[in-house]
Amino acid sequence: MTKNPVRVRFAPSPTGHLHVGNARTALFNWLFARQQGGIMALRIEDTDIDRSEARFEDQLIADLKWLGLDWDEGPDLGGGFGPYRQSDRLDIYRTHAERLLDEQKAYLCFCTEEDLQKERARATAEHRQPIYSGKCRAIDPAEAQRRRASSEPCAIRLRIPERPIRFHDIVHGAVEFSNEVVSDPIILRSSGMPVYNYVVVIDDALMKISHVIRGDDHLSNTPKQVALYEALGWPVPEFAHLSTILGADRERLSKRHGATSIANFRDMGVLPEALDNYLALLGWAPTGGTREIFSMPELVKEFSLQRVTPSPAVFDMEKLYWLNRHYIKESPPQRIQKLTLPYFLPLLGGPLSQPQQETEKSDSSESPDVYKWFASVIQLLAPSVDRLDQLPEKASLIFNYDAKAALASPDNAEVLGWQNTDAVLARFTFKILEDELAREGKLTPEQFKKIVNEVKAESGAKGKELFHPIRIVVTGSHSGPEFDKLIPILEEGSHLPLPKPVLNVYRRVEQFAKARAK
Repeated sequence: MTKNPVRVRFAPSPTGHLHVGNARTALFNWLFARQQGGIMALRIEDTDIDRSEARFEDQLIADLKWLGLDWDEGPDLGGGFGPYRQSDRLDIYRTHAERLLDEQKAYLCFCTEEDLQKERARATAEHRQPIYSGKCRAIDPAEAQRRRASSEPCAIRLRIPERPIRFHDIVHGAVEFSNEVVSDPIILRSSGMPVYNYVVVIDDALMKISHVIRGDDHLSNTPKQVALYEALGWPVPEFAHLSTILGADRERLSKRHGATSIANFRDMGVLPEALDNYLALLGWAPTGGTREIFSMPELVKEFSLQRVTPSPAVFDMEKLYWLNRHYIKESPPQRIQKLTLPYFLPLLGGPLSQPQQETEKSDSSESPDVYKWFASVIQLLAPSVDRLDQLPEKASLIFNYDAKAALASPDNAEVLGWQNTDAVLARFTFKILEDELAREGKLTPEQFKKIVNEVKAESGAKGKELFHPIRIVVTGSHSGPEFDKLIPILEEGSHLPLPKPVLNVYRRVEQFAKARAK
């Protein structure tokens, strides 16, 4: 490890949404910097003028902050090594390109795109690597400058040394590339715009980046970058190339595998701490290798680049959902209620569901009651979901009771056909419809339990033969939440001014009896 202060950077391109692969790169940089007491810089690589957009930069920053990641220098914070957007550094790149030309470590290339395409086609036909032949290397520098001065279009290419290029990678160990497979890369296009492999070196060197931690799709770029460091006389940083993330089919993770952007996961109701925890386990193994749940401070303490594996990591949605379920259960109820509220606004009547501040005037005195009731709904259902966006479907048993659908459901067919079911349904229906508290929408868990025990005694049914048919009547399904928690929600909800009324137990039993009689 270098003796210099640890300085890392995360350098996304604002050309789209933040992908989980880039998010993991940001996380590993952050963990390493925080563990080492170092500096993390955010640099925006926006030299792709056609695709870079300010809205994507804003989204990137928002996504990183949502993940709980921060940085010490960047376009929003400033710092001693700015500017932190590449589009603001073009003069710097051109200055160093001219220096390389003057020192004859680079040369002018007058090949047109048509020339280069012909070269590539010829090489492919001859079963050779389709790399640049280097023919402009032989042009006398003075002649090249004269042609340039006469406005003949030209790019600037780096002279790759005629020897193997070697570097050490913390993840992959010793790496060597033959100079024949690297060829002389363009560093400045004929348009005057610099290319990625050039600007990244200039930026990392001038920003004194000590460790370059990035995806292994950049591994093949590294020899060109190492050659640039050497040509410029600058120290080469430590490299750590992180393994590829694959989908379940072991193909590179992409949109066809489902959600891949941080925005996707946030909208699905995945908690940031669950995603951080899961991303940390993709390509990195903690000491011992068996523990799977880590808070961010624990990850900082445990993280080590030496324990990053070069083997591809498979993105397992079920594992992520398992972690998310854990963090949902561990979160304060008020937080989950707040995060879940947007999914339920149409069912709750929009702003009426929002808790009112004491100093605010409300058009409806019912608003705090709706919110309090909603909190109990979420507290009941949240422990049973993998993602928060599943809660509206889980809450369907409260908001969308349908007796006809319950009777027609294939999932309920077996229970409805049991020997004792008719007797259970008959006694339960009679007792509920005759109960004064149920008729008023004030049925208590205690009274409900009393009725169920009476049905048990009169029908002879017990266990699932008793409870499954009753669940079908009350919820539409033979499985669901505990009655002692559900009954108060149904009874209280039936008295609230909701856009779609919640049916109490009495109304549900009444509808079920009518549907069954037809």
